Amino acid sequence: MPDSLPYRRILVKLSGEALAGEHGFGIDPQAARRRAEELVAVHRLGLEMAVVVGGGNIFRGMAAASTGMERATADYMGMLGTVMNSLALQASVEALGVPTRLQTAIEMRQVAEPFIRRRAIRHLEKGRIVIFAAGTGNPYFSTDTAAVLRCIEINGEILLMGKNGVDAVYNDDPRRNPAAARFRSLDYMDALTQRLQVMDGTALTLCMENKLPIIVFDANGEGNLVRAARGERVGTYVGEPSALAGAIAGA
Repeated sequence: MPDSLPYRRILVKLSGEALAGEHGFGIDPQAARRRAEELVAVHRLGLEMAVVVGGGNIFRGMAAASTGMERATADYMGMLGTVMNSLALQASVEALGVPTRLQTAIEMRQVAEPFIRRRAIRHLEKGRIVIFAAGTGNPYFSTDTAAVLRCIEINGEILLMGKNGVDAVYNDDPRRNPAAARFRSLDYMDALTQRLQVMDGTALTLCMENKLPIIVFDANGEGNLVRAARGERVGTYVGEPSALAGAIAGA
């Protein structure tokens, strides 16, 4: 790990919408390339990096389940959407000259390796970006939970969580409420008890139990991912009380 960087190994969580561009759905090749350029910029800092990307730009299992589709079926369809996004991201990263490996929680050997923890760690040690797809491989668990789980499994030091158009954690939706308070940092328990939109409760509890810190930032902001990887102040830091550097911004 370069001496100037606070982390050696990280996991980046991106929303599926980050690949959709202005259309808001599907995969926009230009948006995928922009995300790839940001990942490559972080990789060139000398960090070992894994990535989990959501599938909301293709299919949302929860939304389909609310209309009457069996929840397990809907969730499996959503997992397949994350594989499509991951393949697009892999192609975009490798077009920039950085080697990647795609591992899936649902076996599909023709397009990706099955998830094997020790193999994933070895890929990271060899300087490859590892992309984890298909969530946890189980219905009823979000890609947020998959990102936390994989980060813990590979001994990642921090989870960088890129949001789509929201630059931090707020006590209300800032797009609807201009007076919403922005948090610079948060204790896990405060985030849980106040039901703040950091990630789903299962994922956040898993972070808390394993003392995995999170940085929530706007994935669309130019340079934000690199700044977060360097340890610069960006977005909201969520972690243990002893590690927090501030409270509500402006308070």
